[in-house]
Amino acid sequence: MGAPKKLRKTYEKPGFMWEKQRIDEEHKIQERFGLKTLKEVWIAASELRRIRRRVREVLSGKATPEVGRQIVARLVKYNVVSSGAVLDDLLIINIDAILGRRLQSLVANKGLAKSTKQARQLITHGFIAINGNRVTAPGYLVPGDEENKITYYKPFKIETPLVTKTENAKAPEAVAVEVKEETK
Repeated sequence: MGAPKKLRKTYEKPGFMWEKQRIDEEHKIQERFGLKTLKEVWIAASELRRIRRRVREVLSGKATPEVGRQIVARLVKYNVVSSGAVLDDLLIINIDAILGRRLQSLVANKGLAKSTKQARQLITHGFIAINGNRVTAPGYLVPGDEENKITYYKPFKIETPLVTKTENAKAPEAVAVEVKEETK
């Protein structure tokens, strides 16, 4: 069978963990995209660093131009850059471009959820599908051709409250009637 693949972290932590300015920026990004932990910000930042490093290698001549075309093709596939992009355009990509392609962000932007946090919940609980296949990873990077195939896996209405009634709980109409009687 062979040895199992060696598992490695796919991201790098910040070098100086307690830098206030960096922490504040990461918290703003975390809040804007509805991320659960800062680790998700670090993963996107590491991916951005890898892209930039590979582009600089191609521009300096250490890597072949074919590698540059592969990088551009991959980013065009995910709609991070337009189809006419050149390598210099890849150096100005920011973290928002990568985080905006996550399934969680696209579900919220498409209006299938009221917020990014609700989008994350719907995805992890199995209510979201891409092309009819359930996807339960909020960090899934959605290719451009799958973007318009994002739908609900199970029928779900956002407007209905998700509160369950117990035996002792009163119906909302009964509570409203009691409030009106007390004000008279």
